[in-house]
Amino acid sequence: QVRVVESGGDLVQPGGSLRLSCVVSGSFSNFSAMGWFRQASGSEREFLARITASGAIYYSDTAKGRFKTSRDDTKDTVFLQMSTLKPEDTAAYYCRLIVDNRVYWGQGIQVTVSS
Repeated sequence: QVRVVESGGDLVQPGGSLRLSCVVSGSFSNFSAMGWFRQASGSEREFLARITASGAIYYSDTAKGRFKTSRDDTKDTVFLQMSTLKPEDTAAYYCRLIVDNRVYWGQGIQVTVSS
């Protein structure tokens, strides 16, 4: 069974940094992409960043500059490094995996930016 597990959500102060992790396990044949989304209370889920099978990285305008995504050498873990966090970054953050033409979502982790 393919599993997507996120970790790293926390309460942080404005201006602080946080690194989220997404670990994938299970068997699959064709990896397409992994990405990060977030959903603030009362808002639609928003795309932040993704890494494709070729290694290409794409960022939304929201994420570009302050957020950085990366992949470990084994390609089973992706990270979202968030810097200079603002209260408006408060949201549930989700990892999205696409393998074998199927979409898998992590459970979501809460990031709260507040004094």
